[in-house]
Amino acid sequence: MRYKYTATQSDGKIADGEMDAVDVPQVLQFIASRGLKPISVQKTGGFWQKLKHVQVFGGSITPIDQIFISKYLGLMLKIGTSLLQAINILLEDFKKPAVREFLVRVRTSLEQGQPFHLVFQNYPKVFSSVYVNLVKAGESSGNLDSTFENLSESLAKEKDLKDQVRGALVYPIILLGASFLILVFLITFALPRISQVFTDGGFDPPLFSRVVFSIGLLFGKIGWIVVVGFILAIILAFYFYRASILFKRFVIRTLSGLPMIRDVVRKIALQRFSATLSSLIRAGMPFTESLEITADAVGNTELKDALLRISREGISKGLTVGEAFKRETFFPQTVINLISVSERAGHIEEVLDALSDFYAKEVSSSLKTVVSFLEPVLLMFVGGIVGVIALSVIIPVYQLTSQF
Repeated sequence: MRYKYTATQSDGKIADGEMDAVDVPQVLQFIASRGLKPISVQKTGGFWQKLKHVQVFGGSITPIDQIFISKYLGLMLKIGTSLLQAINILLEDFKKPAVREFLVRVRTSLEQGQPFHLVFQNYPKVFSSVYVNLVKAGESSGNLDSTFENLSESLAKEKDLKDQVRGALVYPIILLGASFLILVFLITFALPRISQVFTDGGFDPPLFSRVVFSIGLLFGKIGWIVVVGFILAIILAFYFYRASILFKRFVIRTLSGLPMIRDVVRKIALQRFSATLSSLIRAGMPFTESLEITADAVGNTELKDALLRISREGISKGLTVGEAFKRETFFPQTVINLISVSERAGHIEEVLDALSDFYAKEVSSSLKTVVSFLEPVLLMFVGGIVGVIALSVIIPVYQLTSQF
């Protein structure tokens, strides 16, 4: 099997090479014998080639790395540093192996006279199609400095929004997980043993208690099967969500049917749409092409279909931007009106920027509302289950003591 490896020398320089080996450990042994430290190892053909890049050591390029790379490149290009010199400076500053390997590939590409954006394009799992196209547009127009500055700002805003979403969901997830564990303990361990006490004692409890005890005895026998099945169902649902477009659309439509969740999902999609389309237009890309790229980046199938219709069935057939947007019911009337007015005024990207900031604040506000609603609902649900179990025990105990 043919393997391609990347490693660092003792002086910090990057070394690339290829070799025939039986497996990855043999490649690693060969790298160590030459006094090198491995960064990545990948097969040069078949399935692994489709993955483009498999990190074995040194982690991967994170969103924070992307922000710093974009910010530093923008600053250095702005003060007149050449692109190749800027990459060399970044190589001296960045110590993370994954970032250094990427920068080495950028430098090699530049030295060979290849387009700058091609290296970014070879990292599709790290740099989105929007990022690649913005770099391509900036390279063509000669405005890479402003392009990277805008990219660093937009990536920072996107990261802040994701952090808000994750931060808002931490407590409900912890509460849900704790509630699930408590219910598993009550139904799988506590309730069957309580049920067994009354059954073995020959006491005939009331109907309500008998129903609860029967459920407890049933879960005592098949409880672990139910728990394992539930966990497997979650894993399979996550897998199919990532692998199947149809299942993903089904999940999104189901969530969109829930009033509060639908509002948050819709606002997140509109924020991504506004921010992405604004960046692409500002970079000088044609409007229809910008819509096509934005459609792939919004992460919402309903909005994606709407944007593709606007591009292919509206603007491409002679409609104005405002007329094309008016045909889609996904967009609020305020957004349609603002886009129509900004089209006539000739500053649509500024209005989209304002919409992006507005919906970012709306997402934060909506998340707080959802969390404030979920917390008491989860607590009431767990309390209700505990209350039912407690009543099923208290009622027969009360009847038993009253007989004495």
